[in-house]
Amino acid sequence: MTVQVADLTLDPPVFLAPLAGITDLPFRNLVQSFGAGLVVSEMVASQEMVQARPGAREKAELGFGVAATAVQIAGREAHWMAEAARMVEANGARLIDINMGCPAKKVTSASGSGASGSALMKDLDHALTLIEAVVAAVDLPVTLKTRLGWDDGLLNAPDLARRAQEAGVRMVTIHGRTRCQFYKGRANWGAIANVSRAVDIPVIANGDITSSAQAIEAMEKSGAQGVMVGRGAQGRPWRLAQIAHEVFGAPASGIPVDNEFSDMVSGHYEAMLGFYGNALGRRVARKHLGWYMDHAGTEPGLRRLILTADAPALVLRHLPEALAHRAEAAA
Repeated sequence: MTVQVADLTLDPPVFLAPLAGITDLPFRNLVQSFGAGLVVSEMVASQEMVQARPGAREKAELGFGVAATAVQIAGREAHWMAEAARMVEANGARLIDINMGCPAKKVTSASGSGASGSALMKDLDHALTLIEAVVAAVDLPVTLKTRLGWDDGLLNAPDLARRAQEAGVRMVTIHGRTRCQFYKGRANWGAIANVSRAVDIPVIANGDITSSAQAIEAMEKSGAQGVMVGRGAQGRPWRLAQIAHEVFGAPASGIPVDNEFSDMVSGHYEAMLGFYGNALGRRVARKHLGWYMDHAGTEPGLRRLILTADAPALVLRHLPEALAHRAEAAA
């Protein structure tokens, strides 16, 4: 089973969600090394991107020109959204994703970055001006990520998806919560079925999909053609490949065990240091190392040593010991 987006075949239909401060280039590369049909860059604000004229590292961070990578843009003004899309295309991107689902207050608040993200679900006419501007600005396929609605009284994702399809959007991903839910409660995969019935383009189900069983249930309830995994990949970058193998029959990539696990974590740590530099890289790495050690059941004292160490050499020296005894085999 594959997902076709214009001339792009996304195989397997298991995608990595954009997570601010988490799905950076080193992590996306690691997830792709196991197997993923698509990874999505962290959201970038369109006006800031255009005015800053991103340099070499920022361009690399967004994954311009990297196969099976979508660059996600956000904003509230059609001019800046179109300009950002043109910049993304000019730098070699293969796919552009529009964010209309971020629930963060600094994104959705008018006093923040300009009432964008999921706030746009409160004004579909305005949302469509942004979609139309991006689609008209580029020759690349454009996709959309959003939520079920703003709140339980405004569940308008089917209408937004239908209008987005008419405007030229080639795929829509729905997180099965409203904006006002943030990440509370459980994702409502059944409600995504209303979107699947409203459009002919591929629909991807997102929210609380952390296992193969959940992926199967989400697909059955939503009628979606694929799934997007976010928090389920934290500390388990192989999770997408595992779901792809068990649900869609993709080739097995193998879950790292014993020394393979330690080598993978060490490699990820060194990749973060190489990308960000030692000072920033150590700070960025802490959350990832914490998730890995949660998975391994690392002893608290050793965990504290690794997370507070100033010297990368000290971290690398102790990682094999810290990750030697995993609390769970492959879950």
